[in-house]
Amino acid sequence: MKIYGIIPARYGSTRLPAKVLVDIAGKPMIQWVYEHARRSPSLDRLVVATDDGRIFDRVRGFGGEALRTLPTHPSGTDRVAEAAQILQAKEADLIVNIQGDQPLFEPGMIDEVVGPFRDDPDLQMGALVHPIYTPEELANPGVVKVVFDKKGFALYFSRSPMPYVISSSPASRYYKHIGPYAYRMGFLMEFTKMERGNLELSESLEQLRALEHGYRIKVVETKFDSQEVDTPEDLKKVRGLILGPNLI
Repeated sequence: MKIYGIIPARYGSTRLPAKVLVDIAGKPMIQWVYEHARRSPSLDRLVVATDDGRIFDRVRGFGGEALRTLPTHPSGTDRVAEAAQILQAKEADLIVNIQGDQPLFEPGMIDEVVGPFRDDPDLQMGALVHPIYTPEELANPGVVKVVFDKKGFALYFSRSPMPYVISSSPASRYYKHIGPYAYRMGFLMEFTKMERGNLELSESLEQLRALEHGYRIKVVETKFDSQEVDTPEDLKKVRGLILGPNLI
């Protein structure tokens, strides 16, 4: 398969403005993401798709490939779809949407999310999940929870803890959505034509658009964890992981 990786990177961010350009050990966050993604053997091409000239210039400055997209996209997937059209990526079998705010994600996560597509031509969209181990993560609305069926297809994604476990039931395992998405090129183009439904609008989760329209999302449990940067506290944690707590 021919696989393109696209990193959507918008300048505006409510809780941490211009977060993809924040400095982490001498490099902007987007450079950390790009350099990690480039190490994946699954990708044939890697591009940053951005709405802002400052991000575009920084990516080009460190030797990455970047292109400009519209500033009006409601989700990262919509931005990725426009980028794929600009690239005329018709020869690509899969497009991987790589999150631009996870500077320490493992390149192996890309290989994990595309793996099922190599064996099942009917799959249209895939995502990764990782166990939740702490009550803090479970309660955090920034950590997206997911439940899935016995065949590994998502039933629902939510910012709320789920499933709810009644007192007489055995303890449940909880999972979070983490890292990249993968899509068949044709499905990605179809995704942008779908109307945003009440669930997506309520939760502000783009993957719910696919579920609301009756599409299935294959989930794979990843062996890697990754720290997403949404707040100044998250940024401090990532800097600590790289530099050590006494150097930040």
